[in-house]
Amino acid sequence: MSKVFVNIGLSLDGYMAPEGMTMENPQYKNWGAKWGALMGWLLNQQYFRENVLKLRPGGETGPVNGLVRSTTERIGASIMGKRMFDQGEVAWPEEAPFHTPVYVLTNEKRAPWVRPGGTIFYFINDGPQRALELARESAGGRDVRIAGGADVIQQYLNLGVVDELEIALAPVLFGGGRRLFENLREPAPQFRIDRVLDGPAATHVRYVRH
Repeated sequence: MSKVFVNIGLSLDGYMAPEGMTMENPQYKNWGAKWGALMGWLLNQQYFRENVLKLRPGGETGPVNGLVRSTTERIGASIMGKRMFDQGEVAWPEEAPFHTPVYVLTNEKRAPWVRPGGTIFYFINDGPQRALELARESAGGRDVRIAGGADVIQQYLNLGVVDELEIALAPVLFGGGRRLFENLREPAPQFRIDRVLDGPAATHVRYVRH
C-alpha cells in the first residue's frame, strides 16, 4: 500500500506559515519576506525550477536537489485544505505545480477543476478519511502527500495514518503564525529519525512512524 507522508518547511520556532499570510494583504507583518526566507532553499533547486515551476533551465544541483527530485517523483496524489487551495488558486500559474490529482477538504460543493499539466482538483465534502481513500485509489501505487495547511496535517496525525514526516527546518524565526504541532490528541503519534541532510539554508529531516 502507498505511504502517507507530510513534506513541509518549518520555521525554527515551529511555524508552517507566518502570521497574516494572505494574498489579499501582502504587506501584513512582512509575511512575504518571512515566507521567502523559509522556502527560498526550494525555489533555488534545479529540479523544482525546471520540473515543477516549469522555468528556464538552471538552479542548484547536489544532494538537496536530489532530495527534491525523489520526494516529487514519489507523489501520486496530494491532499490539502480549503485555505491552502484558496491562496493557491490566485497565486499558482495556469499549470498548477502538482501534476497529480489533488483532493481539497472543504464544505464547498464544486465540480473538479482541471488544469494543464495533469493537475485535477477534487473538492471533498465527506471528511479526511474519504479524501485519503480517493487519493490512495488515484495514486497508482505511489505515495500520498498531505500538503497542508497545519490544520489538515493535524487531522491526519490524529487519525494515525501519517507514515512519514519530511521537514525542512529553516533558521528563520516567525514569532507567530500557524503552528504545525497543535491540537494533537493523546497518545500522540510516535516517530523516529530516519535521515538528516544538512543544506546551507535548511536542515532536512525525515521521521518515520514507529
